[in-house]
Amino acid sequence: MPSISKKGHEMPESPIRKLAPYAEKAYEQGKKVFHLNIGQPDIKTPEIALNAIRNHSIDILAYSSSNGSDQYRTKIAKYYSKHDINVHHNEIIVTTGGSEALLFAFGSVMDTDDEVIIPEPFYANFNGFSAASGAKIVPVISKIEDNFSLPPIEEFEKLITSKTKAILICNPGNPTGYLYSKEEIQKLAKIVIKHDLFLIADEVYREFVYDGNEHYSILQEPNLSNNAIVIDSVSKRYSMCGARIGCLVSKNKEVIKTALKYAQTRLSPPTLAQIACEAALDTPQSYFDDVIAEYAKRRTILIEGLQKINGVKVTKPKGAFYCIVELPVKNAEVFAQWLLEAFDVNGETIMVAPAAGFYSTPNVGINQIRLAYVLNEESLRKSIVILEEALKIYKD
Repeated sequence: MPSISKKGHEMPESPIRKLAPYAEKAYEQGKKVFHLNIGQPDIKTPEIALNAIRNHSIDILAYSSSNGSDQYRTKIAKYYSKHDINVHHNEIIVTTGGSEALLFAFGSVMDTDDEVIIPEPFYANFNGFSAASGAKIVPVISKIEDNFSLPPIEEFEKLITSKTKAILICNPGNPTGYLYSKEEIQKLAKIVIKHDLFLIADEVYREFVYDGNEHYSILQEPNLSNNAIVIDSVSKRYSMCGARIGCLVSKNKEVIKTALKYAQTRLSPPTLAQIACEAALDTPQSYFDDVIAEYAKRRTILIEGLQKINGVKVTKPKGAFYCIVELPVKNAEVFAQWLLEAFDVNGETIMVAPAAGFYSTPNVGINQIRLAYVLNEESLRKSIVILEEALKIYKD
């Protein structure tokens, strides 16, 4: 029998989606499942984007340019300028989601066995992107006891070797909701310049910051032109996950030139989705004001509810719409499966993402889960009750 590739074997399952078969069985049993496992907002997509699709007059749905349409990239550049980020449209490559932008970044700056330093826990698919690229993740562990704050810069420097090519962060963070301060970004900027590394920042949750905090992009930092690569996406910003449109942004001409080669191999990003996303850029600020207020309310409901459950530990996110929760169980994945297979409250249960998959360090995060507060108030309150009742009777 032909053998599967080593890369294929090493490609990790998604902790966000791996329990999906058990959720399907729960549905077959007539249960209602509240999905706290995935960052799929229930916020409505801006009408202006949907109308652009409904009212288009395309006769032939043709390829766009490999790097995305000039018109859309020009409009993206204008969007960034509103956030004090000055980039030219030729410094932007439109991608099929933020995921493809990350794959292009890995492929453009890392060779097999090169190393990328990432504070963990991190977005679970970083493990998949590194496996696909043959790169090695070197983790810097942040802890729930420290609110997942950035470890001291000295901890980063200890890990830098001749194989280190980049530091990768998600800001605001998935899965922790941690928001890097301007001072922390400046410290990271100094270290990548000192050691001639890339600083890659996944900034897809830029709009979603709370408590009067502000997001500071690595592209706002002077002297980082040759080092900074930003990953972005419309998925969460406009509740357009299914559009599958993201982008890679860098002032480094060699990075853009190289990433374009990858873009050419997959021909072009989706044409119709770019039309919708171009229209979405005209979404009024009032939309974001309402959405951010809604997420802030949901965050309060979830965090305050979790804090009242005996044995549960959780930090208060400053951004995005996720949190890591430490449970009084031995193995959160076994518990998550049990929730779907054997537990319900009045025919309802919850689906969560086991957090071990958000680490690359073995045996870390085993008793943690990631929750996404993307559901409405009633669903969140029911989910909290379900979790509390489940923990009362669950036996490891």
